[in-house]
Amino acid sequence: MTTPEEIESAASQQMRENLARIETLTTRLVDALAHKRAPNLALEGPGMDLYLASSAAYMKALAENPAKIFEAQVRYWGDAMTHYMEASHALAQGKLQPPEDPGPKDRRFSNPLWDSHPYFNFVKQQYLIAAKAIEEGAAKVEGLDPVNRRRLDYFTKQIVDLMAPTNFLATNPDALERAVATEGESLVRGLENLVRDIEENKGDLIVTLSDRNAFKVGENIGTAEGAVVYRNDMMELIQYAPTTETVHKTPLIIFPPWINKFYILDLKPQNSLIRWIVDQGFTLFVVSWKNPDASYADIGLEDYITEGYLTAIEKVKKITGEPKVNAVGYCIAGTTLSLTLALLNKRKDRSINSATFFTTLTDFSDQGEFTAFLQDDFVDGIEAQCKADGVLSSYFMTRTFSYLRANDLIYQPAIRAYMLGESPPAFDLLYWNGDSTNLPGKMAMQYLRGLCQEDSFTAKGFPLLGEVLKVSDVKVPLCAIACETDHIAPWVSSFTGVAQMGAKDKTFILSESGHIAGIVNPPSKKKYGHYTSEAPVENYADWKAVADYHHGSWWPRWGEWLAKRSGKQVPARAVGDAAHPPLAPAPGTYVTEVVKI
Repeated sequence: MTTPEEIESAASQQMRENLARIETLTTRLVDALAHKRAPNLALEGPGMDLYLASSAAYMKALAENPAKIFEAQVRYWGDAMTHYMEASHALAQGKLQPPEDPGPKDRRFSNPLWDSHPYFNFVKQQYLIAAKAIEEGAAKVEGLDPVNRRRLDYFTKQIVDLMAPTNFLATNPDALERAVATEGESLVRGLENLVRDIEENKGDLIVTLSDRNAFKVGENIGTAEGAVVYRNDMMELIQYAPTTETVHKTPLIIFPPWINKFYILDLKPQNSLIRWIVDQGFTLFVVSWKNPDASYADIGLEDYITEGYLTAIEKVKKITGEPKVNAVGYCIAGTTLSLTLALLNKRKDRSINSATFFTTLTDFSDQGEFTAFLQDDFVDGIEAQCKADGVLSSYFMTRTFSYLRANDLIYQPAIRAYMLGESPPAFDLLYWNGDSTNLPGKMAMQYLRGLCQEDSFTAKGFPLLGEVLKVSDVKVPLCAIACETDHIAPWVSSFTGVAQMGAKDKTFILSESGHIAGIVNPPSKKKYGHYTSEAPVENYADWKAVADYHHGSWWPRWGEWLAKRSGKQVPARAVGDAAHPPLAPAPGTYVTEVVKI
């Protein structure tokens, strides 16, 4: 039987070991922070124009209608003091319980102590009262133009989310309970996780979302059989091995976005779109883009089109002996596929038989949730960063996308990692999400200035490769898949872009869920459904009003559409040919390169 003295001695030994670990970790933390990159202040918050516009609008309202301003402030103080008095009264009566909690429920406050413990309930309610007052106060600021209106709402929400009591150790019951239960071990592990993330990001903090050791591309994800059959400085072209005796005559080529790596379409075998396409009897090629370093500073959209799209199309035609291909573009690669189609139309080149767009934007007239980041103050900062680094580092893109869903992608993962001391989960999609790439400086600015800010592709035309390209020049048969809750490429904006294309044969499919889950939606999961409509692809409201809902994945419906445009069956093709022998097994070499700026 263990004696009290032995228990105390073991606890003391554990305490000494933890203190030694903390000392070592603190030294590492200080060293990592000393190597932090110089901050680009233009990318740390909005420019002064937003502050001045908001302040001017507030002062105008204060001068013209002071009662409205004071009313909102009095209401906040009234709500806060009323709750304080109710809590004090409950305690004065000797009841160790909070007053009645009217809600609403917030999943951040799922621990029962937020409702049952007087201290935590008081903190929660005061936060919710203050958050409501701040959001309502910002919403009532009048006289702002639509852009500054959106920006004010966005940054207000960022402040409100940041100040949630769950984000602080002293006011997070989950973290305090875990610390007591583990005798502080959870906090030491949390510090280890924090130091690891700061060291891996050169002094900056990006929360690791997935276990980086759980997956290896080519071993347990990205394992579909195939080979690289062509390589240049822009991309590797992968041809996948057939799994059927016959295949459709017209080959298919997928252009994935170069903001991330292509294997989102080939994670585990059970959710691999690449495997599914091959199993349907299509000869499939996929482009794997080079992860650029500073030497790619002057690479632009014209290079992606000529050395990527056009070169890949010509190689596929030569390998298969076919005069035409079907093409797929995902996200920014869909946008660039649209530019390519417009260019080929100008050149009277009919190499692309049909096009499919996954979550693609071509109409940027509504900047949506990216409004905060697409104004000159922020874009000027990106341009300066690109000039300094040669590329737009994946660090800045990761941070931007994360703040669009800060609670899910920053604060909750940080709480689990740094306060609870948990290891990140082994989740293939989050692993891919963290395996980001850089963007060439020139290309990034062409996209941000010409396409996003100026919306030139649907307006005056986008000048490229000696032509002025317009979305109306896209005239091949097309199918577009958008996702209902996509915050990166909103489905309405995707629809309006497709509506302006010049094609006579248009099919639009609206999948449930978001930018990734709505696309990586295998039929076997029977998870997310989709909508189709008999209405013409002209007005999104009319289209949606008569749309039919279908249970299950859109993959089979698209497969039928594609099969009708892929010709007769021919014997399955070998990978490569004499002029294009296999250079490396899939998933290739570019996808495993690590380039940090």
